[in-house]
Amino acid sequence: MAVVNCEKDVSLPKAPEITPCPGTKIMANTILVGAQWGDEGKGKIIDYLTDEADVVVRSQGGNNAGHTIVHGREKFVLHLIPSGILRRGKTCVIGNGVVVDPLALVREISGLRERGVKVNRNLLLSDCAHLVMPWHRLLDERRETRQGGDKIGTTKRGIGPAYGDKAARTGLRVGDLLDASAFEKKFKLRLRENNAVLRSLGAKPVSLQPTLREYLAAAETLRPFIANTVVRLHDAMADGKRLLFEGAQGTFLDLDHGTYPFVTSSNTTAGGACTGSGVPPHRMDTVIGVMKAYTTRVGEGPFTTEDKTVTGLLHAMGREFGATTGRARRCGWFDAVITRYSAMLNGIDELAITNLDGLDNVPRIRVCTAYRLDGKKLAYPPTDAADWARCKPVYEEFPGWMKDTSKARKFSQLPPAARRYVRALADLTGARLSIVSVGAGHDETIRL
Repeated sequence: MAVVNCEKDVSLPKAPEITPCPGTKIMANTILVGAQWGDEGKGKIIDYLTDEADVVVRSQGGNNAGHTIVHGREKFVLHLIPSGILRRGKTCVIGNGVVVDPLALVREISGLRERGVKVNRNLLLSDCAHLVMPWHRLLDERRETRQGGDKIGTTKRGIGPAYGDKAARTGLRVGDLLDASAFEKKFKLRLRENNAVLRSLGAKPVSLQPTLREYLAAAETLRPFIANTVVRLHDAMADGKRLLFEGAQGTFLDLDHGTYPFVTSSNTTAGGACTGSGVPPHRMDTVIGVMKAYTTRVGEGPFTTEDKTVTGLLHAMGREFGATTGRARRCGWFDAVITRYSAMLNGIDELAITNLDGLDNVPRIRVCTAYRLDGKKLAYPPTDAADWARCKPVYEEFPGWMKDTSKARKFSQLPPAARRYVRALADLTGARLSIVSVGAGHDETIRL
């Protein structure tokens, strides 16, 4: 059992008073992270903030993440390429901390080009990023199947096994694709070892020649994008360029700080932006945390505020289905316990609250302000998933506004109850509110 982390009544931090300042711009280098379990609408917020940035950097995760962006009447779902690709004059970087399925990346590039999106010198791919190989996908699927009722709930895209090989120092990297002969030798060695593992698990082995041809063909497509992105990012900073770091997944899927083992395989917190890009901590200026006006998660694991009433409401509206897998998300009331801890872990300076319009027709809204575990009141979540699963929410209720918020473009245009609600979420989290999103469109955004 994990040690309970708070034996006294909860003392809640207070955020600074909200002062609307529409002309405010983000600072030079900004990290954007998900403050919950992912799917907070980071893609939309990144797209909005890209107006103020020169370079958009993806620093962790793989094509298990999906960022949905609406441009006019068009919807784009991006998996590996940073959201800035949809903006002219922006450079997009896939950093060394990302694990890259080269076949998936080629498909994504082709799909964007078919829709008229320019993808050439505006995209850079780190030569140190690790490759997701076909055996990684098969191992991921087989391990999930064998777990049965104890499955993690992965996307089966091979992300965990790819990061496993990276940690074991046996992985292949993007730079290996540049030398076809050397890549073939490494590929054959790794294929032999992993096929033996796959056979032992009852899985079909990976075919040598067809797979090798696919990867070498992808290598030629990707060759113009491959670079030492650490040097390129530092050159950009020396030129006064503004960097925006695009997080994938969310804080509580972090390998070290999430609901382990129900997590992803990378560091989704702000520190991952440094290690996954090669930009040191002292060059970071601002951390923005994105969170929904309620809480969702995909996959297995504890979820203290999960509520079937909220799930039914949001699913009936056509909301909360995964961009990558289409899976229905688990839904619940806003959990200030996790966002408070997220603000601590990430050093969140500012908050972007999304999906406020999802609560437009809810007459009474619950907010979890603390947990109860074994008779004790907790301000922060336990670190052990089993303990976390036993926690009960302590709720406060807020009156709903029962009005359409999607047309609001200024904070003052929101209903008074909606303004009080988002102010309360910022106070409970302990960071300054800077953005409120009331829809998927770029213009459906309120900047404070």
